[in-house]
Amino acid sequence: MSDIFGTPRPRQPQPPSGSGRRQRVLIPTLVTLAVLLLLGSIFISVWTDRLWFKSVGYSDVFRSVLVSRVALFIIMGLIFGLFVIGNLYLAYRTRPDTVPLRRDDPAYRYRLALTPILKPIGIVLFIILTAFSGSVGASHWDTYKMWRHGSSFGVKDPQFNKDVGFYVFDYPWWRFLTSFSFAMIVITVLAVLFLNYVYGGIRIAGRGPKLTRAAQVHLSVLVGLGVLSRAISYYLDRFGLAIGNSKLFDGIGYTDANARIPGKNILIGVAIVCALLFFAVIFIRSWTLPAIGLGLLALTSILIGAIWPAVMQGFQVKPSEPDKEGPYIARNIEATRNAYDVADTEVESYSAKTDLTDNELAASAESRVSTRLLDPTLISDAFEQLQQVRGYYSVPTTLDVDRYKLEGETVPQDTIIAARELNLNGLQDTQRNWANDHTVYTHGYGVIAARGNQRGPNGEPVFTAKDIPQIGEIKTTTPPRIYFGEQSPSYSIVGRPKGAKAIEVDIPRGGAAGEDGKANATQNTYDGKGGVPIGGLFNKMLYAFKFAEPNIVLSNRVNSESKILYDREPRDRVEKVAPWLTVDGDSYPAVVDGRVVWIVDGYTTSNSYPYSEHRSLREATADTLTDGRAQKALPTDQVNYMRNSVKAVVDAYDGTVKLYQWDTKDPVLKTWMKVFPGVVESKTEITDALLEHLRYPVDLFKVQRDVLQRYHVTDAQTFYEDGERWKVPEDPTAPSSSSALQPPYYLSTARPGEDTPKFSVTSVYLPNRRQNLAAFVSVNSEATDTENYGKMQILQLPSETQISGPSQIANDFQTDKGVSQALLQYQQSKTASILYGNLLTLPVGDGLLYVQPVYIKRSAVEGSYPVLQFVIASFGKDVGFGQTLDEALRVALGLEEGTNPDDDTNETPTTQKPDNSRNQTAAQLLDAASRYYDQAQAALKDGDLALYQRRMNQVGDAVEKAQRAVEEANKKK
Repeated sequence: MSDIFGTPRPRQPQPPSGSGRRQRVLIPTLVTLAVLLLLGSIFISVWTDRLWFKSVGYSDVFRSVLVSRVALFIIMGLIFGLFVIGNLYLAYRTRPDTVPLRRDDPAYRYRLALTPILKPIGIVLFIILTAFSGSVGASHWDTYKMWRHGSSFGVKDPQFNKDVGFYVFDYPWWRFLTSFSFAMIVITVLAVLFLNYVYGGIRIAGRGPKLTRAAQVHLSVLVGLGVLSRAISYYLDRFGLAIGNSKLFDGIGYTDANARIPGKNILIGVAIVCALLFFAVIFIRSWTLPAIGLGLLALTSILIGAIWPAVMQGFQVKPSEPDKEGPYIARNIEATRNAYDVADTEVESYSAKTDLTDNELAASAESRVSTRLLDPTLISDAFEQLQQVRGYYSVPTTLDVDRYKLEGETVPQDTIIAARELNLNGLQDTQRNWANDHTVYTHGYGVIAARGNQRGPNGEPVFTAKDIPQIGEIKTTTPPRIYFGEQSPSYSIVGRPKGAKAIEVDIPRGGAAGEDGKANATQNTYDGKGGVPIGGLFNKMLYAFKFAEPNIVLSNRVNSESKILYDREPRDRVEKVAPWLTVDGDSYPAVVDGRVVWIVDGYTTSNSYPYSEHRSLREATADTLTDGRAQKALPTDQVNYMRNSVKAVVDAYDGTVKLYQWDTKDPVLKTWMKVFPGVVESKTEITDALLEHLRYPVDLFKVQRDVLQRYHVTDAQTFYEDGERWKVPEDPTAPSSSSALQPPYYLSTARPGEDTPKFSVTSVYLPNRRQNLAAFVSVNSEATDTENYGKMQILQLPSETQISGPSQIANDFQTDKGVSQALLQYQQSKTASILYGNLLTLPVGDGLLYVQPVYIKRSAVEGSYPVLQFVIASFGKDVGFGQTLDEALRVALGLEEGTNPDDDTNETPTTQKPDNSRNQTAAQLLDAASRYYDQAQAALKDGDLALYQRRMNQVGDAVEKAQRAVEEANKKK
C-alpha cells in the first residue's frame, strides 16, 4: 500500500556488470595514455631541440629561453591558479552553516552533485587554470626579457618626456601584467559568485539576491581589486595613445592631448575612489556607496572617455584640422622617419631632361655598358639546363645578385649566382626509397655564377663558376658541398665508421647510371662538425619518433658514427638560434674565403615606437617575387620600428651559424645582446672577404620604400593635404591578371655627380593615381664603402615633367614599330616565345634611361631555356633596339646616324634631321617610307639591328609626315 501513496520503495543494490567494470577501467587507461603521449611528445620536442642547439653551439640560447619559459609558466600559473582556488576555498569556508533546503532550487541540485566530488573538481580546476595561465605567461618570455634588460634610446617623446625605451621595453610588460591581473580577478569573481550561490552565500529570493556578510565582504574586496586594476589600466592607456592608430596618423593628436589624456587622469582618480568605497564594505554593511561609485565610474567613462573627445573632435578640431593637428603631424613625421631609419634620406630635384649634348650622351652610354642585363627571374632555366649536370640537382626559380672581383677587372662586377642544390624530386621513381632519400642523396655541389652584364654568342650566360668539380674565375679552396641550403631534404643521416665504404653520392661522372644511381658518381662521407650524433639507441629512438620513421632504429646504415642533419634551411637556422630576429626573405649564397656560405639579414623590430606609423611587414614587402614564392614572405606582424641589426652567415657544408652585429647603435639589439651575451659577435669580427659580399637587405628597402611613399614629405601642411603622395608601380613584366608591385633591383649604377658605378638597390615612384614617373630612389649597397653604405637618395622629378613610368615604357617598347617588327617572327612562330626581362631605370646625365632585356625561348621543346637575344633602351621618346646594350643605347640616345627622308643615300644625324615634309608630297613621303622599310628588312636579315632600328624609325617619321601633308592639302582645298 505504501507504493500506492507515493512512498518510494528502497532499491536493492545491483552488482556491477562486467561492461561497467570494463568502462571504469578503460576510461582512466585512455586518459593515462593520452597524458603520457602528450608528455612524451613534449619531452621529445624539448630534448631533440636541446641536442640541435648543442650541435650548432648555441646551448646557452636554448637554456636561457627554456628556463625563462618554465619559470614564467610556473610563477604565472601558480599565481593565477592559487589566487582563484584560494578565493574559492575562502568562500567555501565562510559559507553559511544552515541553508533552507528546497528541492526545486537549482542551487540544491548543484550542491548535491558537487559536494561528494568537490576536492577532485578543485584539483582539476587548479591544474587547468595553472596550465592555461602558465602557458600565456610563458609565451611572453621575450616581453619579460626585454623589460628586464631594456636599454635607453636617448630620445624622449614630446608629450610625456619619457625615453622611447620605456615604450619599447617597459610598456608592453606592464600592459601584459595589468591585463593578466584583470583577467585573473574577473574569473575569480565569477567562480566565487557561483560557489556562493551553490552553498547559500547568495540567495535569490524576493526583490533580489541576498548575500551573507562574509560573501558581501569577499566580493567587495575582489571587485575593489578589479576596479583598482582598471585605474592602473587608465594610467597606462595614456601612454598607449602615443603608439595608437588613427585614420590621419599614428600617435597622439590634438583630441588625445586635450581630451583623452585629461579624461584618463580623471578616470584614474574616480577608479581609485570607487575601489576604496568597495574596500570600505569591510567596515560598513551597505552596498550603496560602492554602487554609487561604480555608477559614477561608468558615467564618467561614457561622458569623459567617449562623448567629450567626440565633441571636441567634431566641433573644435574638424573645422580647423590642419592647424590643430599640424604640430602633432610634425611629431609623427619626425618619429616615423627616425623609426624606419629614413631621416637622413637625400631628396634632390632632378630635371630628367630628354635632350643632352653628344658628349654627355657618349659619356653616359660608355658608363652604362656595365649595367646588369641578366634577369635573375628568367635565367634560372638556363643555369639549370646548362649546369644542372644531373637531374637531382637544381637551382631556385629566382637567382641572386652579388658582385665579385673577376679576372681582368679592377672593380667588382655584378654577378648572378646560385647554389647547385639537391632536389630529390629529380630522381627516378625506381630510385626513391628511404635509404636513397636520406642516406645516399644528401647534398648538392658547388655554385653556378655568370657575369651580369654579358651574354654569350648565342645569348647564353657567360659563366664565372661552373661544372663539377667547380672551375671558373670564382674559386673555392674546399670542396663546395651543399649540405645546408634552401632546397635541402628534411633530414639526412650521414657519417660512416672508419674503413667503411662511403655511400653518399658526391661527384657525378660520365657513363650510364645504375638503378641505385651510384654507378656514375663518386662517393663521399660527411666529415663536417654539423649534425646531431645519433649513434646511441636512445637518440635513434628519439628521432624515430620525431620523424615518425622506424628505419632510423632498424637500418644498419645508422651506425655509431652517424649524425642526423635537419632544420637545414639557412633562414630557419638563423631564426632558431636568434628567435628575437625577423629574418629577411632572401638569403643568398656567396663564396667567402674559398667556402660556400649563405648570408642572411636579420632585423630587430618593435610595434611600440611612439608616434611612428605602423606597417604590416607582409603588405609592405609584397611584390611579384613574394607572390610567386621566389622569395619568402615576411610575417604579418605590425611594426613601427625596424633596423637591419644583424648579418648572419650559415656555412653551406657544416651548418655553422654566426651572427654579427651590424647596427652598433640599435638599442633593441643591445638589449638582446644583454639577454644572450656572447651570441652576437662584434662588427669588427667581420672579415674583409665577407664584407665584400654583404649588401643592403631587400626587405628593409621595401619597407622603407613603402614608408617613403608618404613620408618623403616633411612639411606638416603638405602632409595633411596629401597631394604629394607617391606609389610603387605595378610590375609591367608580371602577368596581366596580377597587380603585384615591381620588386627592387640590385645593380651597379652611378648617381648624378659620381663617375664610378656603385652596387645599389633601386626602385621608382609614381604620383598617386597616375602612371608617369615621380622619383627614382636608390640605396648604396656597397658594404665596403663604410662612409656611404646605406645612404638613401631620392631623385625627385618636377611635377611639370612628364617622364613615362614603367608601365608606359613597357607599352612603348612593345608597340614600337622597330621593336615589334624585329620580334614579329618570334610572335608569329609556334616554336618560340618572347619573355621580357626586368625593366631597369637608370639616371643618365640629367635624365632617366630605361633598359630591358628580351629573351627568346623555344616552346614545347624539352630542355629549352630563355636566351638573352636583344636589349631595348629608351631615353626620352626615342627607343633603341640591338643585340647589345651599347648598340641599343647608341640608337636610343641618337649617337648613331640616321637617313634624311629626302635622300636615302645621304645620312645626317637623326637628331638633326630637317623637316622637309612641307616641300614633299604625300606620295613622295610614302615612297621614301617604302624604301626605308625595304632597307630595314635587309638590315634585319643581315643581323644589323642598329641600321634596322634607324630605318624603322624613319619609316614612322615618313608616314607621320605624309599624314600631315595630306591634312594640310585638305585644309587648302
